[in-house]
Amino acid sequence: MSTPSSRLRRWRVAAALAATATVLAACGGGSSDVVGGDGQSEADTTLILVAYAVPEPGWSTIIPAFAATPEGKGVAVTTSYGASGDQSRAVADGKPADIVNFSVEPDVSRLVKANKVAAEWNKDVTKGIPFGSVVTLVVRKGNPKNIKDWDDLLQPGVEVVTPSPLSSGSAKWNLLAPYAAKSNGGQDQQAGLDFVTKLVNEHIKTRPGSGREATDVFLQGSGDVLISYENEAINIERQGKPVEHINPPQTFKIENPVAVVTTTAHLDKVTALKNFLYTPEGQKIWAQAGFRPVDPAVAAEFTADFPAPHKLWTIADLGGWSAVDPALFDKENGAITKIYKKATG
Repeated sequence: MSTPSSRLRRWRVAAALAATATVLAACGGGSSDVVGGDGQSEADTTLILVAYAVPEPGWSTIIPAFAATPEGKGVAVTTSYGASGDQSRAVADGKPADIVNFSVEPDVSRLVKANKVAAEWNKDVTKGIPFGSVVTLVVRKGNPKNIKDWDDLLQPGVEVVTPSPLSSGSAKWNLLAPYAAKSNGGQDQQAGLDFVTKLVNEHIKTRPGSGREATDVFLQGSGDVLISYENEAINIERQGKPVEHINPPQTFKIENPVAVVTTTAHLDKVTALKNFLYTPEGQKIWAQAGFRPVDPAVAAEFTADFPAPHKLWTIADLGGWSAVDPALFDKENGAITKIYKKATG
């Protein structure tokens, strides 16, 4: 059973104190964060972050921390959160953005094709990934259905909540976890698809549009199990919700990319913001927010908070997104897309 450590509990106090120095001003599709000021009125530069839904707890601390640095002085950040695929398509179609944080690499690749993100965006050491997570199972307090592993989701009467992969990047990760476990990392693809088919047809009754919407549906009482990100589970546990989470023995590594939009008018500032994510301070903020850091030194400080699964599959194990996305999630011919479309009629 995974539970946040005392270090994470202590961080809540620090976060609450930090929040008193942060002013949130309604703006556009999100909020503008400037330390020690009243939103955009004291900002010299305003950046627009377009992101998927669940990293909001991390960004809400990252943004004022960056603004408190010499590089971030006078920088406001307007935020827009939503389903990863929908956000990516919106930016490709002209939605303003200076920096993007999506759930999956293909949502950034779409912007590369649209000439809005540089082709070399992921050529650094971490391949454009400043933080990540693992797929986890969120259950009601006390685990009344005794959920421990993927096979338990197929028990008669167990209802599972996970977002739709037709709109949500988190849904792709959520379904890749059991697919990888049951296919032995893609070696037996049919076994993986058979499991996903049974899961979707017999146990998934609601299909929210994003990971955050799926969480809301689950907290409102729908379902017995929520397939989610570990960081999302930690976030709702901190809120005192009557839930707990289990990392299955075999699960999947989630890698959430961040990229600078080439059409930005503030390249120096937005690059500084992106670079801040990789600093020891930035990495610790992500870890304290429940995300797994990519800096090995910071990760070593949080080993008690992020237990290693028996087997952690990766997208590389399945051939990378260039192979996985068209094979499983192509909007017309992807194998999992077809399963969902058939189930929904």
